[in-house]
Amino acid sequence: MNISELKAGAGNSTIDAECTAKEEPREVLTRYGKKTSVANATLKDASGEITLSLWGEHIDRVNVGDKVKIENGWVSEFKGNLQISAGKYGKLIVNGKE
Repeated sequence: MNISELKAGAGNSTIDAECTAKEEPREVLTRYGKKTSVANATLKDASGEITLSLWGEHIDRVNVGDKVKIENGWVSEFKGNLQISAGKYGKLIVNGKE
């Protein structure tokens, strides 16, 4: 699937793209009151770009220049922009490694 084909609210989304940017992690509170870290990265393919939300241990796995595959990812919209995450049921594969 191409990034340009992704729609907010879509589950079971699979994309292959390159990480072109990554922000510094920040701490947030989950809805259960626990602290966790989150960082945004930008993924790009021939059709466009999307924000990748990286949670917890996934933050350290992705770096600029990496080839990233999201399998069974969740697409949402935040502040008018689409974003994708591996979510609870998806997989994050970086440079061919899970």
